[in-house]
Amino acid sequence: MKEKEGKRREWVKTVAIVFLSIMLVLTFFSNTIMNYSLPEVATQYVQSGTITAKVRCDGIVESGSLYNVKVSESRKVTVINVRVGDKVQIGDVLCSLDEKESDELAAAMDELKAAQEAYELALLAGNLTVSQMQNAGKTQSLDTYRKQLIVAQSEVDAAQQEIQNYTPTYDAVKQGYDDAKKALDDANNKLNTVQSWMDYQMSITSGNASSLEKQYNEAKQIAINAQNVYNTRANEFAVAEETMQKLKDTVTKKEQVVSELAADIGTELNLGSLYENVTKAQKKIDKLQEQSMGTEIAAEIAGTITQVNVTAGENTSPDVPVFVIQPEGKGYTLSAQVPQERAKNISVGDPAELVNSWWYNDITATVASIKPNPQDRNTKIVTFNLSGELTEGQNLSLQVGQKSANYDFVVPNSAIREDNNGKFILVVEPKSSPLGTRYYAVRYDVEVLASDDTKSAVNGALYGYEYVITTATKPVEAGKLVRLPD
Repeated sequence: MKEKEGKRREWVKTVAIVFLSIMLVLTFFSNTIMNYSLPEVATQYVQSGTITAKVRCDGIVESGSLYNVKVSESRKVTVINVRVGDKVQIGDVLCSLDEKESDELAAAMDELKAAQEAYELALLAGNLTVSQMQNAGKTQSLDTYRKQLIVAQSEVDAAQQEIQNYTPTYDAVKQGYDDAKKALDDANNKLNTVQSWMDYQMSITSGNASSLEKQYNEAKQIAINAQNVYNTRANEFAVAEETMQKLKDTVTKKEQVVSELAADIGTELNLGSLYENVTKAQKKIDKLQEQSMGTEIAAEIAGTITQVNVTAGENTSPDVPVFVIQPEGKGYTLSAQVPQERAKNISVGDPAELVNSWWYNDITATVASIKPNPQDRNTKIVTFNLSGELTEGQNLSLQVGQKSANYDFVVPNSAIREDNNGKFILVVEPKSSPLGTRYYAVRYDVEVLASDDTKSAVNGALYGYEYVITTATKPVEAGKLVRLPD
């Protein structure tokens, strides 16, 4: 019995040991698995150090005042006498040109010929006198034409006003004439009626119609009076019609003058425009001939050839400089993009030094301007004035900024982070746990005092020698667990 009970205890003990062993193994592996799921971070000490807040600026040398050698005409180049980098003096022949006239001059001559033909055709089609043909397009101005037309139109208006003013008189005379004519017609009709009746009475009474003779005489007198009035009114109406006809004829003549003057003005203006085209074309030829070069292009300044934009056999172009010369003794510039934060360490007038300066001879550089970059608001364009033995297109690296200074807290630039609340660093801080030491990323807000290409001086709630996170295998957030390299 005791033996069985001992075996049972032994078995329970064994099971417990196995169970605890399994739990220990599972705990170990779960801890290991969790550790490997955490971001692995690289750290460096926060320590004191020296910051030389110089900014490196890389750029290409450009000429500050290039001189463009241009020609005002298209001419064929026969020989080129210089290459890029050659130094030239005033009067040195840069290239030779073909003797043939330029394309622009030939085109201008064609333009003059066409303008002259158009002008001459207009003269022939205008039915002008010899004097008019000699002076067509040359004498009258548009203002003169306008004044003549205004005067002629005002005469038309005045003549029309006379008709309007005379019309009531004419109408009254015509009405009197019409009334007199009606009265005469009525009197004659009555006279004829009485005459007929009297003749009838005489025929039936053997020639006795004494009772109607009085009526006949009265009707005859009325007819005579109506005839006299009619004659007077007819004469008045004839005079009125003649006067009105003269007034209408005057208006017609005045309107014809306006019409003819307008036609003449149109012809003259057209001739004037055509003649002006001839004049302009001739002036263009004169100017081109005046500006025309000989058969050589010579240097007008001393300097260094930086561009040759034509080859033998090609034509020059008025829009493209044939050669570009860097004037002797003139300066150069260099421009570089600099982050805004770094640009705060630079001021206009600061001297700059060359990186690897032993490669160059007597080159000096000074900050000329610091301007916003329109293509990137997070950077500035820093421009330097350069002097010395330089060539346009040469690559240079410059350093510019404040002098060296010592700071208590210096961290790598890769440790500086920023969000909407400002700049900060993440420091690794250990905490004990039943499963061992855990490491947490803790946020420290900082102010960046100075920077160089690799490190920055900061100010914050630091004591020195904290482990600051520089890089991580995964994104790291403040307050989260991290792991250190094995």
